Amino acid sequence: MPRIQLQPDRLEELTGDLIRPPITTPTFLNSVPKCGTHLIKNIVRTFVPAEQHYEDVFIQIPILQRHASAFNPNKPRLSWGHLLFSDNAGIALRDAHHILMIRDPYDWVLARTRFFLSDNFQGNMENLKSGQLTLDEVMNLMIWGIHQKAPPLRDIFELNACAWMGTRARVVRFEELLKNVIEVESDAAETFFYDLLSPMGIHELPADWRDRVRLGSSKELSATYRDNLSGKALELPDELPDTQKRLVDYAAPGLRQLLGYT
Repeated sequence: MPRIQLQPDRLEELTGDLIRPPITTPTFLNSVPKCGTHLIKNIVRTFVPAEQHYEDVFIQIPILQRHASAFNPNKPRLSWGHLLFSDNAGIALRDAHHILMIRDPYDWVLARTRFFLSDNFQGNMENLKSGQLTLDEVMNLMIWGIHQKAPPLRDIFELNACAWMGTRARVVRFEELLKNVIEVESDAAETFFYDLLSPMGIHELPADWRDRVRLGSSKELSATYRDNLSGKALELPDELPDTQKRLVDYAAPGLRQLLGYT
């Protein structure tokens, strides 16, 4: 099984003085892997008491039944994970405020490439880091998948993102979240974060909400931020090359349009 090595989580060391009233609705931060999981998780944690955090476990389908108590409306908790759509998942989340993070598949290919090439990811794909493959070849593997090792882009997005659309899940685009983090002083950002947090029972943003957003979005505290990944990975472009964009469109036709990126 692949292993992921991340720097220690230090966020709670910096939140001791924050007044965080308990949430009244169980809240689940769901995400397609590599779509801003740690960014939204760390921001929301600054608004929720530590005792309501559902440990440090990513809830996924294989362990869903063991962790169904995370969504108990009589004991609201904040939890997170990569939970694909299924009948059991829909039932488990029926009483929860369900936030689903997605990302432009073009940028997702780059993010997945960067992560797989880092020293933080260790598993049965070490040959990706051997230098025997070109960067274009590695990006193609992120799109098409690696036989018996890693699923293709289409499979990941179909059940982790597309199938949740039109349900009770609140879909949040990574780019939308990032924009409001950067423009946190704007009225639009205040509306965005109020709409995000109010279903949890936070009916009024605290006076220091902008400072909390800045703390939670601090790059130094994100274990998976691009600059915090270690290793001598190949230099990645800021934008996916045109050939790989066409491959994404061929491999998953209509995906970006469905997700709202065209």
